Amino acid sequence: MNAQIETLEPGGWFKKRYQVLLILCFLAIITYLDRTAASVAEEGITHTFNLTESQFGWLHAVFSIAYGIFQIPAGTLGDRFGAKKVLLFIVIWWSVFTIFTGLSETFTILLVVRFLFASGEAGAFPNIAIALSKWFPAESRARAQSFVWMCTRLGGALAPLIILPIMEHHGWRWVFYSFGGLGFVWAIVWYKFFRENPSEMPGISKKEVEEIEANRKIKTSHSLLSFKELAKNSNLWALMIMYFLYMFGAYFYLSWMPKFLRQGRDFDLKQAGLISLPFILGALGCLIGGWLTDYLSKRIGVKWGRRAVALTGLITAGICLIFASYADSNIICIVLLSFGLFFKDFTLPVSWTVAGDIGGKHAGAISGSMHMFGQIGSTVMSLGFGYLVQTTGDWNLPIFFIGIITICSGLMWLKIDATKTI
Repeated sequence: MNAQIETLEPGGWFKKRYQVLLILCFLAIITYLDRTAASVAEEGITHTFNLTESQFGWLHAVFSIAYGIFQIPAGTLGDRFGAKKVLLFIVIWWSVFTIFTGLSETFTILLVVRFLFASGEAGAFPNIAIALSKWFPAESRARAQSFVWMCTRLGGALAPLIILPIMEHHGWRWVFYSFGGLGFVWAIVWYKFFRENPSEMPGISKKEVEEIEANRKIKTSHSLLSFKELAKNSNLWALMIMYFLYMFGAYFYLSWMPKFLRQGRDFDLKQAGLISLPFILGALGCLIGGWLTDYLSKRIGVKWGRRAVALTGLITAGICLIFASYADSNIICIVLLSFGLFFKDFTLPVSWTVAGDIGGKHAGAISGSMHMFGQIGSTVMSLGFGYLVQTTGDWNLPIFFIGIITICSGLMWLKIDATKTI
């Protein structure tokens, strides 16, 4: 055992693994601040580059394309070189291109920078998962993941509260300069604090190391299954199609929602608290969904314990979105959109847990395949929303279609069985 390990055990949240979780939660917040910056700052960006709705759609589509392409390669690098080195590299990488976003002078350059930014950020959550797999016992890892995903929504909620004042006083470019600097600060803290293995951490107790290492199950492979294996497994296809449809709806909140509210509904974006409401409720939905699916799985079995939460959440979310598309009042519209994300995010921890349930020794590959399908859905929505609005002039029609697609995503859970391991 490493000589740095102390015999006295800190208790509660002073345990080193919770400190690791805390710094990873901060990364999740920063990640979603960076991701939503282009959406919340869209008015300044649109005015500077004179963007059409379809061009704005491409701005988000290139992010989804790069995010999907590079996620698994970045996870594989984490397996080989460790989460510390890879997260340090990719956070510095995407922070550089966050700053370059503010420096962009043409729409073409902006697209290239957005693609390169996403190629770095793609590795964030696979490598967060690697760090958690080394630092948390298997039975508490899902709860740790729930806190990370909750913080992604908190990042989305904080975005307008931070971005709009910066834009008002300094312009949209300073949003990206500021967020890029924030990423560098996190990278410095990560480099100085984190250790790849618990036994290497200064100040950790011997008891905590034993507690972690005796009960962890580290996955070492992010390789994809062959197409032949994918094609013959209907359960896996149902999961991937479900997540394609899920992300089709979920990415609306990260990409088009501020522009929809401002331009489509004449909403005052200075009411940042209301714009943050969907993400606040989404964070709550992540926690409730994760807790509820574990509770029901113990009471009624894993198959329906997973299925019931996701099925109910997505169908209810779809209904909320359909009613939001017909709402005359802006307040009612934003409230319905908020509850749409609340119920939709019941599914987020369930989906990632089920990917592990059915993946077995291929859990990394199944999670990566599911998430890549989700990014295809994000890309289709990003482009389809812009072209539909540009063609019809109706901003509410895409919301109606997203509601229908969300319900279809929920119905796909009738085909997903978490007990059928590959």
